[in-house]
Amino acid sequence: MLTTTTITEFEEVLGTEAVVTDPVALRSYECDGLTGYRVTPALVLLPSTAEEVAACVSVCAREDIPFVARGAGTGLSGGALPVAQGVVISVQRLRRVLSIDPDNRRAVVEPGVTNADISRAAAPYGLYFAPDPSSGQVCTIGGNVAENSGGAHCLKYGFTVHHIHAVDVVLPDGTLTRLGSHAPHQAGYDLLGAFIGSEGTLGIAVRIEVRLLPRPAAWRTLVADFDSLEAAGDTVTDIIAAGIVPAAIEMMDSLSIEAVEAAVAAGYHRDARAALIVELDGPHQEVASQFAEIQRLCRDHGCTHLRVAADADERAVIWKGRKAAFAAVGRISPDYLVQDGVVPRTRLAEALTRIARLADAAGLRVANVFHAGDGNLHPLVLYSEAAGQHDRAEHLSTSIAELCVELGGSLSGEHGIGTDKACSMPRQFDADSLATMRRLRTAFDPHDLCNPGKVLPTPRLCGERPGPYQPHPLETAGVIERM
Repeated sequence: MLTTTTITEFEEVLGTEAVVTDPVALRSYECDGLTGYRVTPALVLLPSTAEEVAACVSVCAREDIPFVARGAGTGLSGGALPVAQGVVISVQRLRRVLSIDPDNRRAVVEPGVTNADISRAAAPYGLYFAPDPSSGQVCTIGGNVAENSGGAHCLKYGFTVHHIHAVDVVLPDGTLTRLGSHAPHQAGYDLLGAFIGSEGTLGIAVRIEVRLLPRPAAWRTLVADFDSLEAAGDTVTDIIAAGIVPAAIEMMDSLSIEAVEAAVAAGYHRDARAALIVELDGPHQEVASQFAEIQRLCRDHGCTHLRVAADADERAVIWKGRKAAFAAVGRISPDYLVQDGVVPRTRLAEALTRIARLADAAGLRVANVFHAGDGNLHPLVLYSEAAGQHDRAEHLSTSIAELCVELGGSLSGEHGIGTDKACSMPRQFDADSLATMRRLRTAFDPHDLCNPGKVLPTPRLCGERPGPYQPHPLETAGVIERM
């Protein structure tokens, strides 16, 4: 358990300024990007090296203290939600690009490095890091590994798991080990594959060897407007059926377009019921040929307006609008929930129709922004906290996630299960599958100290959802005073 003696030991390892006990400062760590769930941790630790992370975890393991790793805090599933009697181990100070190997197209980075920073470091060699979540300027590679994040260009380039060669991990007992290897292939069980996407429940990544790609020779980007989401969805299906794999196919509905235009004025047409953003990259001749075919398919499906980016600046403006969508929705509704589910591409239209019906039944609005190419939906459920609509919005959000499973998809495409969707896991997995996941987790973390209560359903989590505020345990015990 956490005591004043334990706090002193953490201070000896890290220095007093790297051990946060002030109740006001601790509130900065009480949630991730999903702000509906908040728990104040007992302590926040700020290590600066992999060895310091290992030392902190070793103390937690010995003293039976639950711990939660945290990067930039941009997650949207409550995956970094603290434990009231535990500690948060922040890796934000581990933000060095340790090496760039252009010959082998690799980089070794610490977990606090952002996706954008990896690409900036690789740019002088004509290389870049392909995974690009909308929060790529601020989200960190450690969190991307934990959630197996994707982003707009995952249709062609895959998810984080496809761009990681090896990860140095601090296991829940404090052991520092390596999963994966520098070699292209490794014999034995794929423990690296198990770790990526495990949402911080199997250990803490402290060094990551990533795959770099050469910059494409050419890009072409367009925005196609449609009178209905169904027509836009059918266009996506036909593009893929034609044997074309764009770098990205994104879709936005009228509500999200309204929000984006109010926020960043990206030049989308406000009267469009749906907008497709399609981008091709690759060799010049191939891109030119496929781009012409995509424009033809858009017109065949009744495209009402076609905007082709004239240059890199206009391309950047188009993507600025799409990547600002989540934050922009705050202009039309300060309170909203971000959902994340996956459906087969061929059932996009059906999914959107049924989401609209669910929203109407709940008396709430839903803005749809999603990676249309791989069916990864991001419905934004708008509500008013002041009007007492939170519970209704939460129920609608859960219903949308479970609808995705019903349609043959998944509860999550990249945001993770975390706290938010753990209770829905039995809708996707049977009891034997969940038991197998539990056994794997227990093999890494037999005492359930590493990010407890996340991903897998538990009676405590699913019977007692986290409340808005829990007092600092050392404050309750009189060890520290509330400011």
